[in-house]
Amino acid sequence: MLEIEQLEVGYGESMIMRGAALQVKMGQVVCLMGRNGVGKTTLLRGVMGLLRPRRGSIRLDGRDITRLQPEERARLGIGYVPQGRDIFPQLTVEENLLLGLEATRGRIRKLPEAVFGMFPVLHEMLQRKGGDLSGGQQQQLAIARALVAEPKLLLLDEPMEGIQPSIVMDIEKAIESLKARRDMAILLVEQSLTFATSIADYYYVLDKGTVVAQGSSSDLSEDQVKKHLVV
Repeated sequence: MLEIEQLEVGYGESMIMRGAALQVKMGQVVCLMGRNGVGKTTLLRGVMGLLRPRRGSIRLDGRDITRLQPEERARLGIGYVPQGRDIFPQLTVEENLLLGLEATRGRIRKLPEAVFGMFPVLHEMLQRKGGDLSGGQQQQLAIARALVAEPKLLLLDEPMEGIQPSIVMDIEKAIESLKARRDMAILLVEQSLTFATSIADYYYVLDKGTVVAQGSSSDLSEDQVKKHLVV
């Protein structure tokens, strides 16, 4: 579903990613790991089109999307949940979710009930402003907003960061249920080794903008990757 080859992307003249290559297959959860500042968020922003690559290629379901604008990528089926959530605080929960449908260009006109099955609290708070929600509830809203357009590829940037344990469990269950459907590819940035080994099919470890380790999550161990994950 997602193929990245020799990607170089960064900010201005500063290249953060240097020749990165990875892939995510349909039905897989792939975990992207590494210390802070090694390029994980930069890679996701490059896939979404928020950063323009200097070289390399990005293919979605066999189609070259390297030069497409972010809105075009969203219409082709990429859902993105950035680090920090980025919901619209002055809009209601319902309005935030309806904005997620814009990527479908009218293909989906009604909010899918399955989203409320994953995050029932959102249904109870439809008319509440996004800014009035707790941090964990805002994260659920950000994930739900990406899911309402039924993406083929879901990009999640540290969805459990700074979230209370009870909501962490809800988000973990939601990701597990998405994986069980096998109709979506998920690229997940996550620092928790325990969660990565429990949910991911495959992992990549980044260091200084390059992939320094990869493999099946069943082979992922603290001894293997701690030199790349521990400051």
